[in-house]
Amino acid sequence: MGLGAADLPLHWGKVPPWLIPIMKRMARAVIDAMLIEWGEEELLERLGNPFWFQGFSNIIGMDWDSSGSTTVVIHILKQVLEPGDGLAVLGGKGEWATAVPTELRGLGGEFDVDADALERASRLAAKVDSTLLLDGHQIYIHSMLVTRRGRWAIIQQGMNVATGFARRYHWVEPGSFVNEPHSAVAGVRGRAANVIEAGQEGTRKLLIDLLNEDPRKLVREYRVARSMLGGGIDAWLYGRSFGAVSRDLVYYQPVRNRGLRSLEALAARRPESLEEALLMGMGPAVSRALFLVADLIYGKPPSPNDPVTHPYDPFKYAYAIGGKDGVPYPIDRRTADEVIATLRSIVENAKLEEKYRRRALGSLARLSGSS
Repeated sequence: MGLGAADLPLHWGKVPPWLIPIMKRMARAVIDAMLIEWGEEELLERLGNPFWFQGFSNIIGMDWDSSGSTTVVIHILKQVLEPGDGLAVLGGKGEWATAVPTELRGLGGEFDVDADALERASRLAAKVDSTLLLDGHQIYIHSMLVTRRGRWAIIQQGMNVATGFARRYHWVEPGSFVNEPHSAVAGVRGRAANVIEAGQEGTRKLLIDLLNEDPRKLVREYRVARSMLGGGIDAWLYGRSFGAVSRDLVYYQPVRNRGLRSLEALAARRPESLEEALLMGMGPAVSRALFLVADLIYGKPPSPNDPVTHPYDPFKYAYAIGGKDGVPYPIDRRTADEVIATLRSIVENAKLEEKYRRRALGSLARLSGSS
């Protein structure tokens, strides 16, 4: 599997204190049922799917379309997952987004993982979504899910300040970080500068070739490309064969001196692959410069396609117990309790060894008693 994304409007406000215990009880009940039926590997797959993640968020009581659902669900998961579940949730929002390497090395002995390889995956996922896919969103949430055997998923979110929409990206061990990593994308389709599309092999190769030429020549080529735009940026954008492209999403913004120095420094190191370039520090300013040179000087532009599909409505689960803002209706506490009771019944009827049955029922009993 690979990457998915969901676009969500920015909502203000906080989850009320009385709702947090209900969310924890609901989340734990769902997790217990899934661990019994499928185990932590399938739970990882489900949380790594953008539609199931949204459904999970709605079932535990978040708003049907709230951008805050990512922060809250990750927080709830970190609160309710236990060491014996075989699944750890790392990272989070803001400063927690940078805590993944430290948390990886703090995992208990039952987690047989290669922390260095997982840290590399974490860094690459963040870099790809901010550098090789320029869609106008800045990453501010980054979380990694890891099973005891080292399988991983990444859930991260970016905000588009201009539109007020957040976009969530999901990764589950893609076959490639730079070649068609998407498996499902749900949300509002826009425009982007995208070099991770399958048909962009030539552009990706050109970017590495550019980074292996004389750094000063590369900067000169960028300046020539900028001068070709002149004052007619609008005419250039709207005259392109792929149609109108919002200039705030792609690579027409001027790259300032600091960005050009970063471009020179990166080219001087001569990376052998895009993954290596990203890990060396390639960022959005450098990619914008490279994309413009590839387009205007060499005739190999990035794709304008935003990798969004609409397989089905991920928000239908909003009608499970309601949402904290009263959308589509206020939280129904009785229904929440009934769902927990149903999941308890699933646990009781599951074909399990007695020790596992007692563990799951004990966890549900503790949650049912919380307030």
